[in-house]
Amino acid sequence: MAENKNPQTLASKATNLSGLISYQDGAVVSRTMIDKEAGTVTLFAFDQNQGLSEHTVPYDAMVYIIEGAADITISGKPVRLEKGEMTIMPANEPHALTAVTRFKMLLTMVRS
Repeated sequence: MAENKNPQTLASKATNLSGLISYQDGAVVSRTMIDKEAGTVTLFAFDQNQGLSEHTVPYDAMVYIIEGAADITISGKPVRLEKGEMTIMPANEPHALTAVTRFKMLLTMVRS
């Protein structure tokens, strides 16, 4: 499936999320789907053993695993997520992510 670069062309149609982003060896790839004042929706593809170091953001965020598996640590508490599972990362709580296997996730961040 060819990647569609314009989020507006995805409106009002059925789309397979997994097909909208590709893995890259040794890298984390992201694609912003929605970027509004109220929040963002971003797709990510993590190669195995890649991750995001511990950080905080001032907004609540929901992580939904599209495929694969990830270890997420939220305020020191480990959470393993696999395909079809989600968790909430509360605002101002330190969190980090590591790819147990290659995985794709949808990150929804709510700013208001």
